[in-house]
Amino acid sequence: MPVDPLQAYAVPIDGRQSPAALDIARGTRRLLYALGMSSLPELTLVNGRRADLIALSDKGDIWIVEIKSSVIDFQVDQKWPAYREFCDRLFFAVSPDFPRILLPPDTGWIVADRFGAEMLQDAPVHQIAGGRRKALVNRIACTAALRLHARADPELRLEQL
Repeated sequence: MPVDPLQAYAVPIDGRQSPAALDIARGTRRLLYALGMSSLPELTLVNGRRADLIALSDKGDIWIVEIKSSVIDFQVDQKWPAYREFCDRLFFAVSPDFPRILLPPDTGWIVADRFGAEMLQDAPVHQIAGGRRKALVNRIACTAALRLHARADPELRLEQL
């Protein structure tokens, strides 16, 4: 099946994202936008982990949203605590039928489908250090710029998107 170039730009397609996860991401990004946040999917952090969604406010607040498309996805993935040191707030985004009793109480909860999302529980604030914030904002900006470059010049093979 051919990949829609606009979708490939919006979310790097590497086979890791299920259709359900892509739907949750779409709705969650709509919510983040409505909250005044700019979001970027699939950002690799300096610890080697990839944040499903990272969002940046105009004031420099950084949120990470971990998308869980099923209970099994949640149960087998225990890497999410490693995201805390890279964000001011950590959220889980899940489908409406996900059993929320499984979600950690010290994180934010978002319920989403492909059309939108709702924040059911705000995440507690854990301010990250200024130096880490600056480095992360630079990484977000460079990654977003490279993805725009790739969209404008698809023949150029950019290494890190």
